[in-house]
Amino acid sequence: MNFSYVNPTKIQFGQGQIASIKDLITQSSKVLVMYGGGSIKKNGVYQQLSDALSGHQWIEFSGVEPNPTAEQLEQAVIMCKTEDIDFIVAVGGGSVIDGAKYVAAAACYEGDGWDILIGQHAIQKAIPLGAILTLPATGSESNSGAVITKASTKDKLPFMHPLVQPKFAVMDPDVMKTLPERQLINGLVDAWVHVCEQYLTTAAGNMVQDGYAETLLKNLLALGKDYANRDNDQWRANLMWTANQALNGLIGAGAAQDWATHMIGHELTALYHVDHARSLAIVQPSLLRNQAANKAQKLKQMGMNVFGLADSETLVADTINAIEAFYVSLNVPVQLTEHTNAKSEAIEDIIKQLEKHGMVALGESQAITLDVTRAILEEAVA
Repeated sequence: MNFSYVNPTKIQFGQGQIASIKDLITQSSKVLVMYGGGSIKKNGVYQQLSDALSGHQWIEFSGVEPNPTAEQLEQAVIMCKTEDIDFIVAVGGGSVIDGAKYVAAAACYEGDGWDILIGQHAIQKAIPLGAILTLPATGSESNSGAVITKASTKDKLPFMHPLVQPKFAVMDPDVMKTLPERQLINGLVDAWVHVCEQYLTTAAGNMVQDGYAETLLKNLLALGKDYANRDNDQWRANLMWTANQALNGLIGAGAAQDWATHMIGHELTALYHVDHARSLAIVQPSLLRNQAANKAQKLKQMGMNVFGLADSETLVADTINAIEAFYVSLNVPVQLTEHTNAKSEAIEDIIKQLEKHGMVALGESQAITLDVTRAILEEAVA
């Protein structure tokens, strides 16, 4: 268990914390505020932000799309360059924050920002940024990763760099009050799979990481079962903090990590516009069944410690069934139905994209080859 761990993001958690950003950004900074479709103007967040930045010089870039595209974000990159922006505030969920990370890095590069995603440019500098979280799901508010789509080629790729880690993250559970039900459920599912990608791997005796991961999974399971009481301050606060802890680097420190579900899921989103979280729920059960022998020890551990199942000869299968049942209980599909062509053609389209992106050996042991992925998709595609 060898690792180096640091998380420099300052967390401002709780009601009314948006006001705190006035002291987190220097008065001399010229700020770009990035946000999505405009819901922040209806739920009071925009007004709180405006009040907090009343002593700052700032402009805004709105309309950041779900699964943000490099094409759209290029407009914000140009804005940063022409307006001499030296701080970015991302107001939204993972899509807006990921988009801000891309803009922060691409604005300090004279070439095509997509070069960052395809490994043609190593980030040397980035505009510092902070985040005001409105949708708990990805943990992007306090990690160094982002996922960006190139619409013209249907490529969806990740990048990571410490220079795009937010300097601060404001997490006020009140902003969740007006979230659509679909987004709340997506947040639960996304956080759940984030934990699984770092936990359902090899058994290495990492007591702290495993124990913390199991606590986070039990939290999400409890929140899912108590979904009827979601309009509750405590419910919202617990989801927001659990989703953050799921991907802030702690439970993955010194642990083998998978991420195959995410890499395959990204292609479903890029090709068929499936919600990110729902792409994960489609892929994961089939992937776990395919990889059950490799993941047997951790699946058994999860079954007993998270779901409270008894040890038995069928424990591995029972655990996977319990995961799938969790998704079904939230009315989240566990098969891909969005494809418009024949099942075999849909599978081949996904395989071609994975091959194009070099995703030919996935998982913690690189055991998920394209042929294995094809077998997983046979079960996951309706």
